[in-house]
Amino acid sequence: MTVKFPEGFLWGGATAANQLEGAYQEGGKGLNLADVLPGGKENRLKLLSSTGFDFEIDKSKYTYPNHEGIDFYHRYKEDIALFAEMGFKTFRMSIAWSRIFPNGDELEPNEEGLAFYDRVFDELAKYNIEPLVTIAHYETPLHLIKEYGGWRNRKLVEFFERYVTVLFNRYKDKVKYWLTFNEINGATHMPLLGLGFSPESEETRLQDSFQGLHHQFVASAKAVQLGHEIIPGSQIGCMLIYAPVYSYDSNPENVVYAQQEARIFNNFCGDVQVRGEYPSFIDRYFRENDVNIEMEEGDLELIKEGTVDFISFSYYMSRTDKKNKTPEEIGQGNLIGGVKNPFLKASDWGWEIDPVGLRVSLNELYGRYQKPLFVVENGLGAYDKVEEDGSINDDYRIDYLREHIRAMGEAVDDGVELMGYTSWGCIDLVSASSGEMSKRYGYIYVDKQDDGSGTFERSRKKSFFWYKNVIATNGQEL
Repeated sequence: MTVKFPEGFLWGGATAANQLEGAYQEGGKGLNLADVLPGGKENRLKLLSSTGFDFEIDKSKYTYPNHEGIDFYHRYKEDIALFAEMGFKTFRMSIAWSRIFPNGDELEPNEEGLAFYDRVFDELAKYNIEPLVTIAHYETPLHLIKEYGGWRNRKLVEFFERYVTVLFNRYKDKVKYWLTFNEINGATHMPLLGLGFSPESEETRLQDSFQGLHHQFVASAKAVQLGHEIIPGSQIGCMLIYAPVYSYDSNPENVVYAQQEARIFNNFCGDVQVRGEYPSFIDRYFRENDVNIEMEEGDLELIKEGTVDFISFSYYMSRTDKKNKTPEEIGQGNLIGGVKNPFLKASDWGWEIDPVGLRVSLNELYGRYQKPLFVVENGLGAYDKVEEDGSINDDYRIDYLREHIRAMGEAVDDGVELMGYTSWGCIDLVSASSGEMSKRYGYIYVDKQDDGSGTFERSRKKSFFWYKNVIATNGQEL
């Protein structure tokens, strides 16, 4: 079929401040979570899934690639010019909370930090690129983690409200599209990233995670209400990590198991943020897992009144699962677990590649909520080879993206209302899950290596020119 996307479709790319800005101690910025996460796949993944992380920097044992990122802080003009050359209609970025409030609990913001993002937004406006801004993207200020225990503490709702109020008032004439919390539903899997705390034990993980999520639901609802009040016409969305869950076979027990896993992972946070209420299915889950949420009077009313305008999500992989798994059956690499799907190939990092799953996801989400959707992360992390002539022939990335965009086109033809597509890591950056530079996603290569060497020089990959043509033809030519 010929892929047809709506007029005004928002093509672009996605990044996060902590993975590309660098300048971790410049411009009055305070330390945040990403600044204390060491680089290297083994180090990073071990910390993300373990208990009792100490949140200290130890340069005698570890490297910290997020400290430099790809130096976007100093090179944003060059990078935005490259995005414009590709024809970006939108650029998804995040604001580092600790650039605005270095500790997170101050009464007054840091002007240097605010001025930096003014410059970034002005540069985007120069090229008519619409910013899509994530307010919290794995950026919890370190002081809020150490002093308050992260999002387990209700006080963070107050600090977040102050933070978003400053953002909305400062950038009300520059930013229309906002997202509250990045991949909010990933918090129970990796509370360190999403909620800014390391579980004290596996026994306390679920209780603390769902309590922290409740605080984020309240904070998000307040942000939606404030955004609509301060910036008339603004669009404020939620952001989920979405992975359809397939039953391993047609055994009814496995079908029910897959359905239950999908509801908890894919639907719970969406139901709260889009429908404005805790779904009925969560009651049994809380009861069976001894989860008791402390709520204040008015919380549920606030959540009901602060529902989002659209749903954005990341899509990297699907999940296949069964009720009784042996250790040998568990899929390697897929961050969200499950068993190996015999019909799918995997990336160099073991993430199963399933373009059809994106069509499934779009139809599931639109069928459930009937709200506009926005694919704000999707991409292939891979090793890239620089040829002697400087070229990078990343046909594997082009193939991956082509098939996923084709799947989006099928979903649009199915009747799904889709706003746009921002592929992840449009320029190479530090991987959030593995802390590596060698896990590259971008159309733009950055000369920065895992050992810290490199010039930061930018160069265009083959996919750069391919994506430029995709945008120019509004997805007609893939």
